Amino acid sequence: MAARKVRSPLAAKIVVFIGALLVLAGFGGVVAAKSLINDLTGSIETANLSENGVRGRSMTGAINLLLLGLDTREGWAENTSRADTIMLLHVSASHDEAYLMSIPRDSKVDIPAWPAAQYAGGLDKINAAYFFGSQQGQGWTGGAGLTKKTVEQLTGISFNGVAVIDFNGFKNVITALGGVYLCVENDTWSSHYIDQNGKPVYYSYDGQQQLPNSWIHKKGCRTMAAWEALDYSRQRYGLPNGDYDRQKHQRELIKAMAAKATSVGVLTNPAKFANLLQAAGASLKLDTGGYSAADFLFNLKVLAAADLVTLKTNAGSFNEDPAGGEALSPGTMRMFEAARNDDLGRFLADNPEYLSP
Repeated sequence: MAARKVRSPLAAKIVVFIGALLVLAGFGGVVAAKSLINDLTGSIETANLSENGVRGRSMTGAINLLLLGLDTREGWAENTSRADTIMLLHVSASHDEAYLMSIPRDSKVDIPAWPAAQYAGGLDKINAAYFFGSQQGQGWTGGAGLTKKTVEQLTGISFNGVAVIDFNGFKNVITALGGVYLCVENDTWSSHYIDQNGKPVYYSYDGQQQLPNSWIHKKGCRTMAAWEALDYSRQRYGLPNGDYDRQKHQRELIKAMAAKATSVGVLTNPAKFANLLQAAGASLKLDTGGYSAADFLFNLKVLAAADLVTLKTNAGSFNEDPAGGEALSPGTMRMFEAARNDDLGRFLADNPEYLSP
């Protein structure tokens, strides 16, 4: 059975992709007045990583965006980052379906050469592509450029643009939203916070084992503050499916942010809306693929009519690479092929195990 699409009754909305968790994620806007888009784009750092030159004003046909989430916590230099969250957003040519897919950070792939960063290419975990591309002063454009080239080589999908967001930027957007509503499936211990007299305190340690006083994200549904939503979506140790559960929780966070951003309480509150625009703009870096930043975001108005459907890479199970790390399954490669051919609806009808509930 194909995924059921749900239309939003709102005429004007702003859709926030964070991407997630973790990684990344990304941000796209849909607003009634393009002047608001111009307010947003004034604080966004942009680049054109496209090899095809400047394009026309309107995106036609299917739209593919690469969303990268960096864990650049305070004190980390830009050229030490890895893209620990890699998501693909596919919007159908009919512009009424949108699909979100993840690539596991530990997937072993061929990373192509990137001469500008003096990288010769090789087999490595896909999250390292951003690191290799950002060396030799290439910064985020080199990191995003090499990651984009790597994912395009892996999937055969050509991207209209790339959105890059870091951990701290993510936090600012969620704070501007006033928190997000999430459900914790099972009690989950934090590898970043400890419990001191009932209060969460950040604690950095190099280990994968629960501490006696690790902070516990309790089972249940609630509105989470930025720190809690981000920390929960970043956990993988101790979860039944490890990194796959983390990917799932990051996709849930993106959908929760989109739901909150499109709520009447945000859209009809000028102060909240202005804070959201400022936080989103300051936390984003965009490869607009040859479009102006305003035109790039305005083209994403198609998302106003599309339900965001999330898919499970490797059908939600770890697929071990005999050489170490993780491999993408034949079914996952067919999923990417379906995205390339704009046929994900049919793929999900034939492979319902790839649909996130």
